[in-house]
Amino acid sequence: MAPGMTARILLVEDDQRLGTQVADSLRQAGFEVIWRTRGDAVDEGDVQDTHLVVLDLMLPGAHGFDVLKRLRAGAHSVPVLVLSARQDTHDKVRAFELGADDYLSKPFWPEELLARVRARLRRPGLATAMRALDVGPLGIDRDARRVTVDGQVIDLTRAEFEILSTLARRPGAAVSRSVLVTSALDPDRDGDERTLDVHVSRLRKKLGAAGRLIATVWGVGYRLATEPGPP
Repeated sequence: MAPGMTARILLVEDDQRLGTQVADSLRQAGFEVIWRTRGDAVDEGDVQDTHLVVLDLMLPGAHGFDVLKRLRAGAHSVPVLVLSARQDTHDKVRAFELGADDYLSKPFWPEELLARVRARLRRPGLATAMRALDVGPLGIDRDARRVTVDGQVIDLTRAEFEILSTLARRPGAAVSRSVLVTSALDPDRDGDERTLDVHVSRLRKKLGAAGRLIATVWGVGYRLATEPGPP
């Protein structure tokens, strides 16, 4: 976010009382707030130029997890802070697997929410990393849908490119198999979780030595490492 720019926050919360409190608190702190009360009401226009999404899970229309899946399945690297009364560890793990950046359990102090919002907005934006990422010899240009190794363009299938691009959105972080399938594969053309390993294997081969950047995280999925693993 450029200096002096007002941060734009998308709040997705169906509780009118809490939503009003959160929206008022954010606005008083100087943020621009767009508030939606249904999961299925979040559209491309809401996310465009948004700097942070504050997302409830138990929403009418579409569950918060489904909203998060849609965001990460598209070209959206906007940070997501989950607000939820669900304090089960499984829900928290699931949120992070789907691409959440932070998780705050209800009830919470407004001061804590503002502190987390400010901390998240201070971190470098992910949009540039998602659109043009260089890791060692590997270059990924999402806008041009082009991958290069040592400057040489590599011909990838749609599924292979989407898998690599999905991993590149969170370099160094483990991405679960279910997220990769949801984000990168078309079940009618590319198969499902059973064929994910095949796509990854072919992708590694096409990338040559740079294919070692795609590391297997046993029991979870894959990650795009910042340095190649052993041969």
